Amino acid sequence: MSSSVQITDRAGVRTLAMHRPEVHNAFDDALIAELGTAIEAAGHDPAVRAIVLTGSGASFSAGADLNWMRGMASASEQENRDDSLRLARLMRSLQFCPKPTLARVNGAAYGGGVGLVACCDIAIGTDAAKFGLTEVKLGLVPAVISSYVIVAIGLRQARKLFLTGEVFDATEAQRIGLLHQVVAPEALDEAVASTLKLLAKAGPEAQREAKQLAFRMGGLDEHASERIDHCNAELIARLRVSPEGQEGLTAFLDKRAPAWIAG
Repeated sequence: MSSSVQITDRAGVRTLAMHRPEVHNAFDDALIAELGTAIEAAGHDPAVRAIVLTGSGASFSAGADLNWMRGMASASEQENRDDSLRLARLMRSLQFCPKPTLARVNGAAYGGGVGLVACCDIAIGTDAAKFGLTEVKLGLVPAVISSYVIVAIGLRQARKLFLTGEVFDATEAQRIGLLHQVVAPEALDEAVASTLKLLAKAGPEAQREAKQLAFRMGGLDEHASERIDHCNAELIARLRVSPEGQEGLTAFLDKRAPAWIAG
C-alpha cells in the first residue's frame, strides 16, 4: 500500500483507490507516479482479471492539486513539459491497459479526473457526481487529456465543454458518453459488482483481443497516442508560461478574477 493509492485485491479484481481525500484526490507528482505504476503492474499481473479505479472519500478526483499548480506556475517551460509528459503516460497506460478497466465514479471529477474516467473501458457514477473541464477559466486547455476525452464524448461535445469550462452533472455525463451508467450513491457498489460479474464470465484472452479490436476499428494506436501526447505536452507547457496562463494561474491561486473578466 502506498501513501497516495490504496490497492486491494478480491477475487481477481484489483481496486486502485486514489487516496488523498483531504484534497479530493487531486493530482500531485506522487499520486501520478504511484497510480501509473499501479496500473501498469495490474495490467501485467496474471492474477488480475479486472481493474476498478475509484477515489477515497467524497470525490473521485478534483484534478490538479493546488500546491502542484503553484509549483507549475513558477516552473520553466521545460519543467512544465516534463511534468505534462508524466501525466500523459499515466493516461496512456490506463487507456491501453490490457485488462478491463472500470471507473467507479463515487463523486466529483474535474480536469484530469475526467481524463481518468474517459480512459476506462467502463464508467459507472453516482447521480450526485459533478464534472468539469474548466481549464480555460485559468487561461489553459485540457491538452494532455484531450485525445482521450474526445474519444469518449465525441468532438462536438468536446468543442463545447473545452470552450465553456462549464460544470455538468451525471445525467449529462451519461448523455454525452462519459458515463455508461448512473445510479444512486447507495447503489454504486451493487452496479459495479454486477458489471464485474459480467466481465468475469468472459475469456481473458478474448477480452484482451476484443479491446485491441475496438482500438483498431476506432483508429486508435498506442504509439500514435504517444506522439500526440508529446505535442499536447508542448502545448500546455507553452500556455502555462504564457502571459495569459500566468495571469490565470496567479488569479486562481490568489482567489480573484483574472484580468480578462471585465468588472
